Amino acid sequence: MAKLKRLLAPEFWKVPKKKATWAVSPRPGLHKKFECIPLLIIVRDILGLAETGKEAKSIIKKGEVLVDGKPRKDYAYPAGLMDAVSIPKLNKHFRIISCSKGLKLIEIPEKEANLKLLRIRDKKIVKKARIQLNFHDGKNLFVEKDVYKTGDSVLVELPSLKILEHFKLEKGSLGLILKGKNAGKLAKVLEVVIPRTQEPRKVICEVEGKKMEVVFDYFFVVGKEAPAIKVSE
Repeated sequence: MAKLKRLLAPEFWKVPKKKATWAVSPRPGLHKKFECIPLLIIVRDILGLAETGKEAKSIIKKGEVLVDGKPRKDYAYPAGLMDAVSIPKLNKHFRIISCSKGLKLIEIPEKEANLKLLRIRDKKIVKKARIQLNFHDGKNLFVEKDVYKTGDSVLVELPSLKILEHFKLEKGSLGLILKGKNAGKLAKVLEVVIPRTQEPRKVICEVEGKKMEVVFDYFFVVGKEAPAIKVSE
């Protein structure tokens, strides 16, 4: 088991720093180490469904925890931004969202447990001129029509990833700020700035009546007039 010193663990993991020396480290791959939460920590420390790591592992290995509609039996599985976490036995469903401290879980209605917003990180043309969309959570999807752009978001059905809606990053769109002191807040897009120089792309938006700039990669479109699904408390 990969381990991480508890003193280095992000605050949003909610692991007691002085109770023990080590915490489980998330399995590498889908998300950056400190931009996700291992399933064991979700079950034991955040949701309080187990008192010990052993109990949490037992719950997870029995397939009682679903992430994005699929049972995940790896206690180090890295759950990240916008992932849907379900506990069918308890009929409880949660989504991981951004907040000022990093990430947190919010409870969502059952009807939204099979839905997810995916931000398009980039896209590329592969064999036979097929278009592949690469998403923020490591997933990818082939599409027929080249109507999607980097920074756009899609609402998909889980676990099939069938696209239900497409939300463009454009003036008037509604988005979620991912990092900084305003992380977790909803913002209305006023302008998308893509400079011809090497300066970073940015989104000019309105947050709680104030105009501000957000780095392009830290803005996640979640709908048009209102969020397509619950993404904030």
